[in-house]
Amino acid sequence: MNAVDIREVGPRDGLQIEEPISTEAKLEFIDALVATGVRRIEVTSFVSPRAVPSLADAEAVAAQLNRWQGVTFSALVASLNGARRALAAGIRQIEYVVSASDGHSRANVGRDSAASVALIAPIAELVHEAGGQLEVIVAIAFDCPFDGPTPPQRVAEIARSAMASGADALAVADTIGTASPIRMVDVLGRVRAAVPETVPGVHLHNTRGQGLANAWAAYSEGVRQFDSAAGGLGGCPFAPGASGNIATEELAYMFEDGGIATGIDIDRALNAARLISDLLGKPVASNLLAAGGRSVPAH
Repeated sequence: MNAVDIREVGPRDGLQIEEPISTEAKLEFIDALVATGVRRIEVTSFVSPRAVPSLADAEAVAAQLNRWQGVTFSALVASLNGARRALAAGIRQIEYVVSASDGHSRANVGRDSAASVALIAPIAELVHEAGGQLEVIVAIAFDCPFDGPTPPQRVAEIARSAMASGADALAVADTIGTASPIRMVDVLGRVRAAVPETVPGVHLHNTRGQGLANAWAAYSEGVRQFDSAAGGLGGCPFAPGASGNIATEELAYMFEDGGIATGIDIDRALNAARLISDLLGKPVASNLLAAGGRSVPAH
């Protein structure tokens, strides 16, 4: 059977631009996500609590993850110190983000893109010494809110540098949700040519309604690892205009209805989206949650 691997990023990307909620509320959310059947969850990021106050409790969340078995928990970092914090907290699946544009890189982490690329090797060494794995996420892979269109070749160059510097995995991110399927195919093709031994994952936002179409385009190009967030939560606090990720329940619905296994129970995914909507006290951007699942009368 054809299958894809969906990583739930709601507890990190989904909550990073929201008003802070309690650690216990986050753990309730994670529990609902585990119940969906998803087996990879990005739970937090180890970044400055001043920059991202909604994730200031990263260590407290990480300390409670041993209550769930059979799930791989990961965390995002943006520096060597962040990697040290994540590893000390017991996280062994580390994601390091590198912006493909200088404008976003400076806004996001206070250094240019080349300086972020130069940190891949020492972060990889640190993670590997601790027995972990490092995934490099190339952010702003299509357009930058500060610098304009991202040259596709720049994304390919960062991908090549990442794998040569010790990364174990790679993902391409449409951080501000401007990609279309044609450009998705183009960028992925260049990345695959640059690192033919590696099939990247994709991290997609639905800002302009292209998220699911881009996911399908990526699948057609051989991608099998996808990021999404319950309820379509998310957005980058350092990228003006960025909004939510593709919704996990909608991504799973699309693939499952096409005969592609996700391992996700869609009813429980809808429950998780409903829960985080309640915890945040506001509606979430999920068409599937609003409309309900597909119900076809028997004939």
